[in-house]
Amino acid sequence: MSRRHGVPWLLTWVVLIWQAGCCLQDSIGAAGTFSHVRPFSNKSNFDQGYCERKRKTNSFSVWSLSSENLIATLPVDTIPENSIREVRDCIFSVAYPTPFRSRVLLVAVSKDVLEGILDLDVSVKETDDFLQLVSGGKVVLGSIPLAHRYGGHQFGSWAGQLGDGRAHLIGVYTNRYGERWELQLKGSGKTPYSRNGDGRAVLRSSVREFLCSEAMHYLGIPTSRAASLVVSNDDVWRDQFYNGSVKKERGAIVLRVAKSWFRIGSLEILAHSGELDLQRTLLDFVIQEHFPSVNMNDSNRYLDFFSRVVLETANLIALWMSVGFAHGVCNTDNFSLLSITIDYGPFGFMESYDPNFVPNTSDDERRYKIGNQANVGMFNLNKLLQALKPVLDRRQKQLAFQILEGYSEHYYTRFTELFRAKLGLLGESEDDNYLIAFLLKLMEDTKADFTMAFRQLSEITQDQLKELRIPQEFWALQDLAKHKFFSDWVTIYLLRLGRNMGDSDSTRRKRMTAINPRYVLRNWMAESAVRKAKMNDFSEVHLLQEVLQHPFQRQAAAEKAGYSLRSPSWAKDLKVSCSS
Repeated sequence: MSRRHGVPWLLTWVVLIWQAGCCLQDSIGAAGTFSHVRPFSNKSNFDQGYCERKRKTNSFSVWSLSSENLIATLPVDTIPENSIREVRDCIFSVAYPTPFRSRVLLVAVSKDVLEGILDLDVSVKETDDFLQLVSGGKVVLGSIPLAHRYGGHQFGSWAGQLGDGRAHLIGVYTNRYGERWELQLKGSGKTPYSRNGDGRAVLRSSVREFLCSEAMHYLGIPTSRAASLVVSNDDVWRDQFYNGSVKKERGAIVLRVAKSWFRIGSLEILAHSGELDLQRTLLDFVIQEHFPSVNMNDSNRYLDFFSRVVLETANLIALWMSVGFAHGVCNTDNFSLLSITIDYGPFGFMESYDPNFVPNTSDDERRYKIGNQANVGMFNLNKLLQALKPVLDRRQKQLAFQILEGYSEHYYTRFTELFRAKLGLLGESEDDNYLIAFLLKLMEDTKADFTMAFRQLSEITQDQLKELRIPQEFWALQDLAKHKFFSDWVTIYLLRLGRNMGDSDSTRRKRMTAINPRYVLRNWMAESAVRKAKMNDFSEVHLLQEVLQHPFQRQAAAEKAGYSLRSPSWAKDLKVSCSS
């Protein structure tokens, strides 16, 4: 049988025909009837020449998804049944979303994702076709729903096969800019990789993921995006804090969008299974699609690829630190090969500055505390290197190790650049690292609020600082000023600001307020929105969505809601769980 990149041609055609047959019937709706399927195009957007002609539409009749780009190159599981099992010799398994049994309600959409990425007018959210698509009730003809096979190191140990246990890649969209975006439903039912799970996500965690992925985008952090959030009345049972207290929650689905969902674990599973030809195929696909600066004809292309992942991972984690973001579960299966933030679980934005801050209550050993994220990045990149070793020669392995050794320097250089900017410093000074470390130590000792301390340094005048005349509204700085060495730090800081060539105090403040957010998704804010959402009140979800789209601008509604004030007393002992 002839093969192309390891994919049997016959299998590809069988999958296409089988998928088309399923689409003609579609998923069974809540009422037990089959939904009608529109005749979507089965051609890629490039083939149709849409790149320059496409405009936003509110009709799916001229909008298409395709899986061709993936399955033409990357092997699909030869077993079509959606049964939980060990899978080999493939990158994907065909798996269809499982529709909810109950009525589905659209909670929220991202207008920016719909219009800016997917070329859909926001009015499309009012249509039944849209609701069916984003809830897993309808599959677009021309696209094959896929679940990705990957492994990973979880909390430092190899966990074997993991994979998309409750996510379905429903297709790839090529927009008017020629960008390819992969659409993935999370919480849409079981796949061959579900292990002991039920394939569902709950409203609580889905609200958090929807809000945070969009918030991170507007903070300027590379991230997956969230197009929509829907909720059902289907019962989903969860032991939220792993304490034996299983409770009923509501099932929900987030439509997530990213350039790629491949992660370090995507390559690890192939290396551990000895599927080296397939590993080369996947590497070449990822490089050709997402790393255009790497020469595909160069024998060192895997080395160049690794070098870029090391550099961009260092950049990503430094960016996390600059906004006080702790991912919570930095396993290798949650680290993107494109160095974007993915898989939002028990994340948290640090409030009081604490290098030991851990948002995940199940992380008993504090492995993923915020102060250890850079080290975990190094660990994960080392696991990527181990996965790459079988396809590298001896010289390349030595060079790859040297590249990995350079990670720390990349990270600290980027960290210093970001915090220098947060303090409004221009140029470089050999004392900048000391100035930054001194401030962070003061913040740690006084438990000053990380976000608001930097924000209020952005708003206070140099004259006020010089006189230690801190207005009452600058509550985080007032906390910081209680430290006996605060005045010493202020003196050093003002001297350094005085060396900003051609700068003025008003320009400094304008520059700093543009990079130090006033609003981040604090745990209590997300929890408040979740509590209301459980009662079908989505007003705070919408409010937070609007506020977090403009995190650097003072907003009346946000101020009224207390989003720039101290956390309310009821939020003091809030916990975040990995159970979602």
